[in-house]
Amino acid sequence: MKKVIIILVIVVGIAVGIVALSARRNDSTKHEHESNMDKVSVPPQTARVPAHFEDAKSALPLKATLDPMQFFGKTRQAYQVAREIPETLAQLPCYCYCDQGFGHKSLHSCYEDDHSAHCATCVDEALMAYRLQKEEKLSPPQIREKIIAEFSR
Repeated sequence: MKKVIIILVIVVGIAVGIVALSARRNDSTKHEHESNMDKVSVPPQTARVPAHFEDAKSALPLKATLDPMQFFGKTRQAYQVAREIPETLAQLPCYCYCDQGFGHKSLHSCYEDDHSAHCATCVDEALMAYRLQKEEKLSPPQIREKIIAEFSR
C-alpha cells in the first residue's frame, strides 16, 4: 500500500510539473507574440461614425436645448454652446454613441435633455466645436472632420 501511495504522489508531482511547465511556455510564447505585434504595422480599424446631419437644413426644426443655468462649470459652458451654435452641433456626431443607446440624431440631441450633464464626451465635443468655429473660423463640415479625427480613436 505504501508503494501505491508513493507512486501516486510521484505521478501527481509529475503531472503538476508538466502543467506548470506548459503554462510557463504558453506565457513566454504569448509575450514573444505580443512583442512581435509591436513591430507589425496594422492599419487601424475604421470606427463607425455616429449619427449626424450632413447640413443644417436637414436638421431643422431643431428642438430646444436645456437652460445652461441648470448646470455648473464645463457642463454649463457646453449647454451655452448648444444655445449659441445649435445648427453646428446638429451636424456633428457624438462619440459616446448615444445614437444607438438613446436614439440621438446628432450631438445637438445630447443637449435637448440632461444627457450631456452626465457625459464628458458630449461636453468636450461641444466645447471643441465652439472653439473651432469661433476661434479658427472653421465650417461645420471642417469641424466634423476634426471631431471625427479626435474622438474616433
